Amino acid sequence: MTKLTRRLAAAWLLVALLVVVGAGQLAPHSYDRIFSESPDAQPSKDHLLGTDAVSRDRFSRLIHGTRISLGFAPLGAFLATLVAGCIGALSGLSKPWVDRTLMFSCELFISLPWMFLLISARSLMPLNTTPVASVAITFLLLGLLGWAGPARIVRARTREWLNSDQYLFARSLGISRRRAFLIHLPPVLKPVLLAQFWIAIPVFILGEANLSLVGLGVSDPLPSWGALLRDMNRPEALLETPWIITPLLVLVATLIAVQTVLRTTRSQT
Repeated sequence: MTKLTRRLAAAWLLVALLVVVGAGQLAPHSYDRIFSESPDAQPSKDHLLGTDAVSRDRFSRLIHGTRISLGFAPLGAFLATLVAGCIGALSGLSKPWVDRTLMFSCELFISLPWMFLLISARSLMPLNTTPVASVAITFLLLGLLGWAGPARIVRARTREWLNSDQYLFARSLGISRRRAFLIHLPPVLKPVLLAQFWIAIPVFILGEANLSLVGLGVSDPLPSWGALLRDMNRPEALLETPWIITPLLVLVATLIAVQTVLRTTRSQT
């Protein structure tokens, strides 16, 4: 991987972060403003990506959609990492029957296809919600269903620490088992949890995009990358208005940039 590639990836993510923080100032129009005189308009000086079928500015909706998709994915990843840390550490420290029960739950979650599990769980929840509630439900669901894989890694690292010289030395000095868990275990798990957090972010971005694409994620009029991709559901639309592919290009470029930065970070550690 060349240095130029890494710099381009970092620059793209920096721009995306600026969009997340300053979407309200960067977007030329509100995401729900309707230009009734310009339905399905082509790109122009006033509408850089044209307007959609409801006469809303596509460029403004893309900027606000970036704020939602890229801004809330880390929150879902943080929730999943927190749950994984608690369950994985508890499993590694508990008696065999507790460990087996928790690991059976992990295996059950992992054995189910990710998107099938997401769609099934979301379809069981209220669909007729406010746009803000749909955002909260979407990323809360991602966080609560994305803990199984990281939990197994945390459990393995906890078991490894229990057999390490560090733990045995601490116990030989008279440090209680409880104190060793509370003081010495968190620094051991910190790099593992941090790595799982960064890995989960692109997964949750894709998860939200898939849910919104099938109408089970962020609801209208709030935009997200997945919601904007619904405009591509007609093949003839791509030929008539090829600029509607822009959200997909932004999504793919962001995922590639995140993976590039992650690979660079791992290679340096």
